[in-house]
Amino acid sequence: MLENLQSLNVFSPTLSDIVGNILISLVCSFVVSMIYRYTYRGPGYSESFVHSIVFLSVITSLVIMVIGNNLARAFGLVGALSIIRFRTAIKDTVDIVYIFLGLAIGMAAGVGYHKAAIAGTVMIGLILILFSKSNFIYFRSNQYILQFSYSNGDPQGEEFSTTLAKYCRSYEIINIRSNPDGTVEYTFYLRIKKSYDSKYIIDELRSISGISKINLYFDRQNS
Repeated sequence: MLENLQSLNVFSPTLSDIVGNILISLVCSFVVSMIYRYTYRGPGYSESFVHSIVFLSVITSLVIMVIGNNLARAFGLVGALSIIRFRTAIKDTVDIVYIFLGLAIGMAAGVGYHKAAIAGTVMIGLILILFSKSNFIYFRSNQYILQFSYSNGDPQGEEFSTTLAKYCRSYEIINIRSNPDGTVEYTFYLRIKKSYDSKYIIDELRSISGISKINLYFDRQNS
């Protein structure tokens, strides 16, 4: 049975097929890398990661052509790659999306599915641009940490509690601290309603007598 696996090699690309597959993967992955550069918003932009998307796609297409329909080569490749350890940390979960997209393009181009590689690059690229630039309100994070000082002497804080209930889906107090100047510093965890912007709650809190030093922090751990 092992001999049958080794001899199974129906997929045998010609030189023109190899060049065409690699060129398709190169062009499509280059487009993906440009989309990544256009939509990237985080700190620490890495040119090496952008280049890696292109290299990964091209090498994947070559690997797919080498494997072909030979199962023995496929199992041998898995065994060879198992000894390689990749220790590079992924800074953003979106980077994983581009890595898988580069792999998918390389696989499609490697087996000769050029239309799938091109169409997938165009459609998924447009989706990535749309979601990164349109800032859909449904996917926008609405979790914040609110801090302010209160000096009105009302321990219940009915005035600011009414404001929080108006603009927030939910809120809970996570810290109360008494300052030497007689004011009380409150810290809340908020989930602002999607129909409101955070500036509305800040403007209304400023209008309340006794409230000062308002700070609103975006909770990135839950974004």
